[in-house]
Amino acid sequence: MANNVITIGRRGLLGVAIPAAVAAASWRTARADSGADAAAVPIQRLDAALLAAMKAGRGTAFSQRYASLQPVIDQTFDLNAVLVESVGLAWAGIPSEQKARLHAAFRRYTVASYAANFDNYTGQRFQIAPALRNVGNGESVVSTEIIASDGTIHKLDYVMRNTASGWKAVDVLADGSISRVAVQRSDFRHLLNDGGTSALVAGLQRKVASLSGGSMQT
Repeated sequence: MANNVITIGRRGLLGVAIPAAVAAASWRTARADSGADAAAVPIQRLDAALLAAMKAGRGTAFSQRYASLQPVIDQTFDLNAVLVESVGLAWAGIPSEQKARLHAAFRRYTVASYAANFDNYTGQRFQIAPALRNVGNGESVVSTEIIASDGTIHKLDYVMRNTASGWKAVDVLADGSISRVAVQRSDFRHLLNDGGTSALVAGLQRKVASLSGGSMQT
């Protein structure tokens, strides 16, 4: 991969990088008020935060949108589990101190991805399906539809796992089938093969700088 630059693209964004023109973020408080399944609550919270970021728009400093989304991303996703699955078998051989650096870079990249891709509101909405889908291994899928103002629909499914700190997302499926973890694993493998953990950390750092328009540097 030239210059060790990550090319995750639309499918690889944590939560899937959907262009802001079709991004959506409204959530159905009725479900929460009527005792919605616990697994769906983190996604409802994420949608609400994305809606706020979209309405703030590009007129608000990137750092401010990043700061507002960071705690919600931490609450919604099991970022360590996502990172471990994205790195794959190579994770076991990475020294502890390098794992810590990689986790920090991955977390920063994840939040920056959301801040960059959900930055414009034109009437879109996010609709969560009323029922969960069990997929085994104690995991359930919270299915959503991203509905643009022109009626265009994009499906976004969150794979949720019940952890010690509550339900957390461990993968996202675009259009119901494209796994973010699987796509990211392929991209990460190239960087790790080219230059090990340092190359992957550097690639994530460059990606953050690009997503933020240079306002966030390492």
